[in-house]
Amino acid sequence: MANIIKRPGWHIPEKLVTPESLYWNRRSFLKQMGFLGAGILSSTMIGCSKPVSESGGSGSGVTTGAVQSAKSDSSKYPAPRNPEFNPGWPLTNEKTAATYNNFYEFSTVKDRVHKLTDKFVTSPWPIQIGGLIEKPMKVDVQEMIEMMTLEERVYRFRCVEAWAMIVPWTGFPLKKLLDKIAPKSGARFVRFETFNRPDQAPGIARLSDYPWPYTEGLRLEEAMNPLTMVVTGIYGKPLPKQHGAPIRIIVPWKYGYKSIKSIVKIDLVETQPATLWETLAPSEYPFESNVNPAVPHPRWSQATERMIDSGDLVKTEPFNGYGKYVENLYKKV
Repeated sequence: MANIIKRPGWHIPEKLVTPESLYWNRRSFLKQMGFLGAGILSSTMIGCSKPVSESGGSGSGVTTGAVQSAKSDSSKYPAPRNPEFNPGWPLTNEKTAATYNNFYEFSTVKDRVHKLTDKFVTSPWPIQIGGLIEKPMKVDVQEMIEMMTLEERVYRFRCVEAWAMIVPWTGFPLKKLLDKIAPKSGARFVRFETFNRPDQAPGIARLSDYPWPYTEGLRLEEAMNPLTMVVTGIYGKPLPKQHGAPIRIIVPWKYGYKSIKSIVKIDLVETQPATLWETLAPSEYPFESNVNPAVPHPRWSQATERMIDSGDLVKTEPFNGYGKYVENLYKKV
């Protein structure tokens, strides 16, 4: 019988040890952001956060909250609500929003996604930021959250499948991050990439003919628009796994599949990046994908949308109602 080596609880596998060059690169980045030397570089910020197990272990229950990976994470929630995005709309029921999720990495069945995330490890969560920028780096999502001032915004969310919800997202404008990493003059697009772990996400293995990992992209001016949001929370709590923990993008005037979940890589590039859904069906899921009720999907109308909790059918608005913020991005020259 082979010897079984039982590691102590504090043992860290060699593959998880942060390389020295990366550690100092991260410290340099934090210094540039103005956080080093002010007592904020805690053990949590240098990748020593301890994951907290999600209640329910079996995955059969409903998770409306999130796995809180560190005390500093949960202390950021709830964040103050931005008054400009506090329209007084009735919010979608939180439990309904937590159990009706498109996340093909786990399942194509919306009400099964939240039951299949138990093996999905979301802490630590390093994000590689590179491409045509002056300050490339790798940073853990917990450090990024500590760097930024979080706010809550109530946004409409419109799926290309013609269903919708209204939820309070927590995060910060993507522009704030892009300004810090300093795009070079040749950067014209932002490319996002999500995780690729078939052992943790059964949908990846099941849909083996899909071009994993999931990729998405925005024109740089779209990414820099104040509405485009890096999201780390929902309903005043850290993101649950089924909503794209620990970090995702929300682009409220575009169809939902443009709001990529569980991001591991951000690159600024010169040419328009290939995206998963456009690669699979370019006539149905083009790169731009702005909400437009006058342009039907090839297989259904986009004139109305169904609210997922009430079932009410409501008229779809151009740019999902955010035209005053984004119409100038699409004016023909």
